[in-house]
Amino acid sequence: MTTVVIIILAVVVLALLALLLAPSANPAAAGRLQRRFGPEYDRTVARHHGDTRAARKDLAERLRRHGGLHTRALGAEERERYHRRWAGVQERFVDSPGGAVAEADHVLTQLIHDRGYPADAYEERISALSVHHPRHVEGYRRVHALAGREPADGSVTEELRAAVVSARALFEDLLSPQPQDEKDRQDRPERRTARLLRPRGRGERAAASGAQARPQAGEGAAGQEATPPARDSGAGRAATGREA
Repeated sequence: MTTVVIIILAVVVLALLALLLAPSANPAAAGRLQRRFGPEYDRTVARHHGDTRAARKDLAERLRRHGGLHTRALGAEERERYHRRWAGVQERFVDSPGGAVAEADHVLTQLIHDRGYPADAYEERISALSVHHPRHVEGYRRVHALAGREPADGSVTEELRAAVVSARALFEDLLSPQPQDEKDRQDRPERRTARLLRPRGRGERAAASGAQARPQAGEGAAGQEATPPARDSGAGRAATGREA
């Protein structure tokens, strides 16, 4: 068998393996992608003009890049501040729908950044959000696309209103505690320092005192050798009487 034939066979085998392992060719993997991404799966298929293979490859790549992302937990004061800012967005909509949508886009972008998602490029933010918030990421797309657009008629105003309502779902989702938030709070340096500096409880102090009072084996043995045994005074008096 020549070297050329071996190379050709190796390429064919690798191609078959890639085909078998690809999410688009693996029904189980494809089903997992569809369940995880929900409506984002359908939107991705539509953006790829019905090409499910390309859509699944796109989603699998997003999951590979952002699936392990660790978000940053928000404190109570931060959440309250964002709630006030969103209330301002809703109040502003009455007089300036386009300005309110632009402000909603700005608030969401900053919240996304504070939560630890990519902040550099819009498409990268969307990609990460689609992995962790697939059912609400479309709201961010809508306000970002309509930001600053002032309505010329009532239909546009309703479109802007629908965009703000859709974006609010993502806003609430981002403010809600996430499973990885507790780990983030425990890993923060100030929390580790607080655990080290916190006062000991009664049980901890007793355990520490007992450990300090417990003699070591060598020290106990030395103490026993250095202390002479006590004599029995009664036995001594009896012996003295017999001698007398």
